[in-house]
Amino acid sequence: MHIGLYFGSFNPIHTGHLLVAEHVVSHTDVDKIWFVVSPHNPLKDSASLLNEYDRLHLVELAIADNPKFRASNVEFSLPKPSYTIDTLTYLAEKFPFETFSIVMGCDSFANLQRWKNWEQLVARHRLIVYARPGFEAMPIPGATVLFLTDAPQIHLSASYIRKEIQAGRSTKYLVQDDVRTYIEDNRYYK
Repeated sequence: MHIGLYFGSFNPIHTGHLLVAEHVVSHTDVDKIWFVVSPHNPLKDSASLLNEYDRLHLVELAIADNPKFRASNVEFSLPKPSYTIDTLTYLAEKFPFETFSIVMGCDSFANLQRWKNWEQLVARHRLIVYARPGFEAMPIPGATVLFLTDAPQIHLSASYIRKEIQAGRSTKYLVQDDVRTYIEDNRYYK
């Protein structure tokens, strides 16, 4: 089985994440998408992060009706901060018969050379890169990259959603309904 690993803080998961994941399983040879919730991205400030188990639960709520999607907490038990190469090494050992590709936006792809052991990463795994407004994808020598130039582009970020929540404004249509209700009921991001 071919699994697309979609790494992220998902703080919170939003409509843009879901559209990208659906596009990948509908337009590539990927069979399933695993949303890998990262407890601590070494390239991001962790001060504004909701607890990792709460973020995982929000992902589970968002994807509950899609059998091609799975929420993964694999990085919760690995050393922190989370490095993609370490997670992929662990998954390759645990699931030797699966093929893993990494799903990322052009913004992450543009920073790839800042990642730990990025050369090993691109030598071992295909990258599936979707377009993001304001970012141009440049080829990386030695990397197998599938550029999804026709993927829907939504200028939406988790930080924008958090600001809307803090301002007391609606996030309807920005996040899935069950996610929105759970965030409101638990007063997350206030």
